[in-house]
Amino acid sequence: MLAAFLIARRSLAGLRAVRAGPRRSLHAPCGSPARTRSSTRHAFAAGLLALALAGCATAPIGSGSTAAPAGPGALAPALAGTTLDGATLDLASFRGRPVIVNFWASWCVPCRDEFPLFRDELALHTGDGLAIVGVVFKDDDAAALGFQRSFGASWPSLTDHDGAHARDWRIAAPPQTYFIDRNGIIQSRQIGEVTKADFERQLAAILR
Repeated sequence: MLAAFLIARRSLAGLRAVRAGPRRSLHAPCGSPARTRSSTRHAFAAGLLALALAGCATAPIGSGSTAAPAGPGALAPALAGTTLDGATLDLASFRGRPVIVNFWASWCVPCRDEFPLFRDELALHTGDGLAIVGVVFKDDDAAALGFQRSFGASWPSLTDHDGAHARDWRIAAPPQTYFIDRNGIIQSRQIGEVTKADFERQLAAILR
């Protein structure tokens, strides 16, 4: 960060020097205007690049997000809030159980195929302690609640009005699904629709 800042400072200082230029005698030959403009552009570009690198070195991914990357082998990011039914939920309370976290929306076409699959698999694996936690992605609460009820989905779904959950979990679009083991470690992540074969393969890894 300090090095990038110093580079930016030197580059901007160079830019000011290029713009100002040395004092010339009235009788001294003038330098090339094209060369002066080129030097100015190069100094300005270098300054911007250095400042950008300084920002990237310190700014967390996402707006205000300090969560660890949500990928296989990593501890699942914190996930807590209010569900569509108005209840409070914290993913941490499911520790010790295999959990599937699914980001979805009522306008998401593949989600319409996933919900019946999730419903049936959840019923089939109740003895294994399987839990599913949904997170609504950029959707109206009423539309999402109606969608959930129309498929007989019994699992809770968190609202995400400010998009904080999506940023923390690095969600670009639904559906996106995480399979988390009993220790809270992400074993796999699927971007896009989860088929029955996908589900069974990834579920096996978190039931161990």
